[in-house]
Amino acid sequence: MAARPPHFLFSTPRSMVVKTQHSIRFNHFLPSAIKSQREDDRVPPHEGLSSVAVGGVVALGKFDALHIGHRELAIQAAKVGVPFLLSFVGMAEVLGWEPRAPIVAKCDRKRVLSSWAPYCGDITPVEYELEFSKVRHLTPHQFVEMLSKKLGVRGVVAGENYRFGYKAAGDSSELVKLAEEYGMGAYIINNVMDKNQYYGNMGSSNLKEQGQVSSTRVRLALAKGDMKYVSELLGRQHRLVVMVKDQEWLVSNQHRLSARKSCFLNLPPKEGLYKSCSVLIGNDKNVVPCKVTIDASDIHLELHDAATCMRIISQDFQCLGIDFGESGA
Repeated sequence: MAARPPHFLFSTPRSMVVKTQHSIRFNHFLPSAIKSQREDDRVPPHEGLSSVAVGGVVALGKFDALHIGHRELAIQAAKVGVPFLLSFVGMAEVLGWEPRAPIVAKCDRKRVLSSWAPYCGDITPVEYELEFSKVRHLTPHQFVEMLSKKLGVRGVVAGENYRFGYKAAGDSSELVKLAEEYGMGAYIINNVMDKNQYYGNMGSSNLKEQGQVSSTRVRLALAKGDMKYVSELLGRQHRLVVMVKDQEWLVSNQHRLSARKSCFLNLPPKEGLYKSCSVLIGNDKNVVPCKVTIDASDIHLELHDAATCMRIISQDFQCLGIDFGESGA
């Protein structure tokens, strides 16, 4: 799948790695309360405008896959303030894109962000979302003004290919300039390149975007069932979240359970057999090895422990996480 052209308001930055720091350092802009929060290693608040309104340092982008490049953005934000991921929701509806399953289930995003805490000074980055329809017509200047005056942002982190403002009129250089105008620090970081580059340049016409980690590459790797490659791009195993009611389970025998694909909450890998998987029941402490087969209509779990099968089907409502190891389809 080719990457979408940047004709929309905020084009997605590809994966980044901290290499260049540009503009003013801004720890001195942080209020004492925020400094104290970082010193105490507390997790920043999770909800409401105030969660990013005073002293937040935001990474800008559309964080579909939460891959290793997105993590680098969060790492840089954490170096200079309380880290947030600022993204835009409702873009597909506004721009008429076809609906597609997310790479990370919505209910699983906090777990992934929590796993980034060791990289971010023991602070879990927090997501903050803006409705795309409300900001799509802002000029680059108006967008940065909104970050500063309405959200109280004290710093921004973006990739070198980041574009913003109406019709993607602003680039990373303009972001730095406008941030300085409003007394914010701006950090522009270089791309994290895909070391394997299995799928070439995917038809990208922009030389700066060729060969870098991206959500598009994750989707392509999942479509090929290359779970080792997926793990490298994500920096973790891919987790498929399945929401199944008890009456929806199909029981073949005491070791095999099946459910419809309609129960998936995020994007699965291609059809096939995956031998090195784990099923998580309730929380990450209850992990059971399993084999997974995905066919045209169903997912099938094969477990060695018959008691675990009985436990799953006896629940009135069960949300399962299935982690895919590095063996491919």
